[in-house]
Amino acid sequence: MENEDKINNEPAENQELTEENTENTAETPVEEEKKAEGAESTVDYKAKYEEINDKFMRLYSEFDNSKKRNTRERIELIKSAGSDVLKSILPILDDFDRAIKANQTAADIEAVKEGFNLINQKLYNSLEAKGLKKMDVIGQVLDTELHEAITQIPAPTPELKGKVVDVVENGFYINDVVLRHAKVIVGS
Repeated sequence: MENEDKINNEPAENQELTEENTENTAETPVEEEKKAEGAESTVDYKAKYEEINDKFMRLYSEFDNSKKRNTRERIELIKSAGSDVLKSILPILDDFDRAIKANQTAADIEAVKEGFNLINQKLYNSLEAKGLKKMDVIGQVLDTELHEAITQIPAPTPELKGKVVDVVENGFYINDVVLRHAKVIVGS
């Protein structure tokens, strides 16, 4: 009898398994809905991708245009950077032209010297207004950050040993940055 039960039970178990298999292979309404949503979600992802890609391309183009505009503005700035300095020097060139013309008929040397001194002072004032400053180096200790020693001479006094005795070429600052080093003679 036990054997009969086993035999009778086996087909029942097999029958249940078969029903489960058919249930698993057949799609339920929920699974069909999920598949339909999956198709819609792929469409949504594609639309979102296109939208994001479009935004990215617009931002990239805007950035690239901005970069080009910035480069163009820098080039224009470099080209015209010295124009304001040159405009301030033009009246001084006019003064030199008038001085040269006046010197051809001048008999008074002192007046000529005074005229050139005035033009020189006007030029320095104009350049100082643009940030140029002349270095005051005589009597200072030699500093290779500011000075370029051309030669050494015996110091006229003991306190001028190792210090600047004479200036061959003036040094200049532009906005407190060295524009040109002063060429100096140092006492030894």
